[in-house]
Amino acid sequence: MHADRFDRPTPPVAPTAPGLSVDELGRGTFAVAAPRAGHVDLCIQSGSTEVRRRLRHYDGGLRWDHVTGMTPGTRYGLRVHGPWNPEAGLYGNPRKLLVDPYARGISHTSPLLSSFFAHEVDAMLDPVGEQLVPSGQDDAETAVWSVVTSDRFDWQGDLRPLVDWDETVLYELHVKGFTRLHPDVPAEQRGTYAGLGHPAVTGYLRDLGVTTVELLPIHAAMDEPHLTRLGLTNYWGYSSLSFLAPEPGLATAAAQRAGAQAVLDEVKTLVRSLHAAGLEVVLDVVYNHTAEGGAGGPSLSLRGLDNREYYWMDHGSFLDVTGTGGTLDPRSVHVMDLILSSLRYWVEEVHVDGFRFDLAATLGRDERGFRPDHPLLRAIATDPVLRRVKLIAEPWDVGTGGWQTGSFPAPFAEWNDSFRDDIRAFWLSDRAVRRRHGTDAVGGVRDLATRLTASSDLFTARDPENLPVGRSLRSPWASVNFVTAHDGFTLHDLTTYEVKRNEANGEDNRDGTDDNRSWNHGFEGEPEGHDDEAGALRAARRRTARGMLATLLLASGTPMLTAGDEFGRSQRGNNNAYCQDNEISWVHWDLRPEDRALRDSVKALLRLRAEHPQLRSPHFLRPADPHALDAGQVAWFGADGIGMEHADWMDPSQHLLAMLRPGVPGPGGTEHLLIVISTEAQRVELTLPSAPWPEGPTRVLFDSALEDQGDLPTGPVQGGRVPIGPGSVIVLGITPVERLS
Repeated sequence: MHADRFDRPTPPVAPTAPGLSVDELGRGTFAVAAPRAGHVDLCIQSGSTEVRRRLRHYDGGLRWDHVTGMTPGTRYGLRVHGPWNPEAGLYGNPRKLLVDPYARGISHTSPLLSSFFAHEVDAMLDPVGEQLVPSGQDDAETAVWSVVTSDRFDWQGDLRPLVDWDETVLYELHVKGFTRLHPDVPAEQRGTYAGLGHPAVTGYLRDLGVTTVELLPIHAAMDEPHLTRLGLTNYWGYSSLSFLAPEPGLATAAAQRAGAQAVLDEVKTLVRSLHAAGLEVVLDVVYNHTAEGGAGGPSLSLRGLDNREYYWMDHGSFLDVTGTGGTLDPRSVHVMDLILSSLRYWVEEVHVDGFRFDLAATLGRDERGFRPDHPLLRAIATDPVLRRVKLIAEPWDVGTGGWQTGSFPAPFAEWNDSFRDDIRAFWLSDRAVRRRHGTDAVGGVRDLATRLTASSDLFTARDPENLPVGRSLRSPWASVNFVTAHDGFTLHDLTTYEVKRNEANGEDNRDGTDDNRSWNHGFEGEPEGHDDEAGALRAARRRTARGMLATLLLASGTPMLTAGDEFGRSQRGNNNAYCQDNEISWVHWDLRPEDRALRDSVKALLRLRAEHPQLRSPHFLRPADPHALDAGQVAWFGADGIGMEHADWMDPSQHLLAMLRPGVPGPGGTEHLLIVISTEAQRVELTLPSAPWPEGPTRVLFDSALEDQGDLPTGPVQGGRVPIGPGSVIVLGITPVERLS
């Protein structure tokens, strides 16, 4: 009988990377990084039997061995024999089956069970006793198994849309919530990857005018203990179980029954469908913590493999800069390798177009704090695969020195919370204070102007000395501008509530921010009646929403819309709906006429942005020269048509600002844009700037005071004056008459 050629005492070649590497017959190697483990068993499910095989070899921190029979569909897991010393951060317990960190599929979605804890817990998942005692319960029957998948897929000639950054419009959505109630999606596909790829959905997104869909996390996830106690789930998915396997619970029931390969193929089909509609796919990824949390959390994968290698520990205690109890250690070479491997896999094999990094400041931390030149950030930015896709940082975490907006290196873009806060203050909270206190001297337009021009105060602050004048290492597109996101009030709720309504989250309304900068327009919540007073209140709120949307979509930088804001989606005042997998979070598609009108206003604004290149300048704007105008310039005016002076910028009673954006010459001449933003309480007569500034036929291109943009005046502005309604945005197109020389 011939010996198995893989059964060698000293194999000639050791793997240099963790994970499963096999040929079509399932032959190859398997390795896992577990430097402190005494032994690691590879456990393979064969029918109702678990076959355990000891990984015999150890090289460079990797436990590994040759394997056979690891074909697609094979279920496997890991058991680690190692020290049990929780005070030192060691949680070895071979009774717990662990998920392979590099698995590309998992067996099923599971609630958090008591059997998943390496220590003994009670019925409420709390530790039994003061000291953590190792659990004697084997969890093989309830465990989530890793599953071997194939990379084979019919991409049908899939092509990435490759949308330039200056043309990008992001649209943040939840896979389930966006289609769960969609009437045009087949019932069996609603709330799934397949549902999001349905033509009714991709057609809607394309017609709206967005270019890039940003998906809330779709990595396989597990609920946290406190949510399990409350009978809730982590709907958003910021609680990762695996960084390479997709979440099965977001797939159709048919795909879940068919197994991990069908789930993965459904994800790939979604990406292919979005690409076919010309839409990019960006994934929200969580590499700062996992579902294992901190002290007292379950042992699902990394904790059981080698807790001290994967998590940032301080003398046996979990360091927490994420607000979840624990933090993955970005200093660890094995953590870095896992993150980079995950990112490359989703780009190369699933064809995604970029990533939004949750709490990205954590990924740039070492013992001294945040470093823009952190090895992990440098590795991502210089990787030949990753530097070709969009990289977006959420540039903060909850640790000391965690606010780092503007600090990430190129080619990262960053969520700009200063844009969010200043635009909310201008449109909402400052107006609320003025209304309540009867004073006009609250607010001003200085911060508004800074945010309208891509926040150069933040994004050029780290430029090296001696760059040529006007040059920066960053670009305006690096500022991802937003007024709402998945966390916080929706746009409708910003205009409706000043006090959060988070009771459904089970924390006595303590969770969620209190710094909403919202304004209820004089009445808290939804009016019950349909009389004239209630109608006027609703109309005022919609008017403010249109003004905020116009400010967002006409500003320099990369705009991001939150799904449903374009037609007034509400979460009933919940500003932290992370655990609400129900109609609080799901998008409702039964639109009223006024909802459709708001959506059509967004379409009009996105058409304006697409048709006028000066709104998408690739460089930070320079002060305009009226005698040599170009699209990279900006000029500012007050209601009198005269340029803003220092005193005007410092005046807290100034609530109207006119921004001139010179145009790009075209076949029909040059159309300059004058964008007027006003939160004045009364109508204001704007005088158009005169020579040497552009003069000529002037038409109204957009007016947020109008519910229906079809009601815009058809003729040119007469008399050099334009009425600006209270709390509104008007866009004027000025086309100078070409003089013959």
